[in-house]
Amino acid sequence: MKFYKLAETEEKFAELIWNNEPIGSGDLVKLCEREMKWKKSTTYTVLKKLCEKDIFQNENAVVSSLITKDEYYTKQSIRFVEDTFGGSLPKFLTSFIGAKKISKHQAEELKKLIDEHKEG
Repeated sequence: MKFYKLAETEEKFAELIWNNEPIGSGDLVKLCEREMKWKKSTTYTVLKKLCEKDIFQNENAVVSSLITKDEYYTKQSIRFVEDTFGGSLPKFLTSFIGAKKISKHQAEELKKLIDEHKEG
């Protein structure tokens, strides 16, 4: 599985694309100027970098994603659990839940997820 490491500003830029795609590169420049106070050259430099990481593509001056926002954040979550908890989902959940109580509804949702995803 390929992991993507984005800086905070790259992630904000990616969010702009995901929320507006497909978007013309000229419109993206205007959007980044308004939302991030970036110059045209900065937008194109960061876009090129994210295209090289196979997250976005710029074809015929139209920018679109190669992976969805959900796919990106799923991979980030998996990487976090692997790096921080040695890949142990039970350790992650124990830490995440901690001393707080979860609702009966949340517990039922977790049980359902476990049942749906456990190995045969």
